Amino acid sequence: MGFLMRVAITAVGLWVASEFVRGITVDSGATLLWAALVLGIVNAVVRPIAILLTLPITLLSLGLFLWVINAAMLGLAAWLLDGFHVDGFGAALFGAFWVSFTGWIGNAFIGPRGRYEIVVVTRN
Repeated sequence: MGFLMRVAITAVGLWVASEFVRGITVDSGATLLWAALVLGIVNAVVRPIAILLTLPITLLSLGLFLWVINAAMLGLAAWLLDGFHVDGFGAALFGAFWVSFTGWIGNAFIGPRGRYEIVVVTRN
């Protein structure tokens, strides 16, 4: 369940990116879901290797180079999937921002097991 929720959040992030960033297009809703799945696989397999290889640059940039890595993963996912297009590094960079921002907000409400988490404060 948690995996499907995270794919759905990523799909929403990709949709937001395609709406706000000129240069990112998705041909259909099914392609959007496939793109989210491919991006999740790329982030699980390739991204840790890229982070490890670029660790000195990431440390020198105080972590900002991770944004470049996220843009590269978005571009790689677009390269692997027909129907999902990212035109250039600038579009990938701003698209990575929107996907990350949407994921950050969406994952704030989902726990590690994929369940909705709501904090309730009661005062006596």
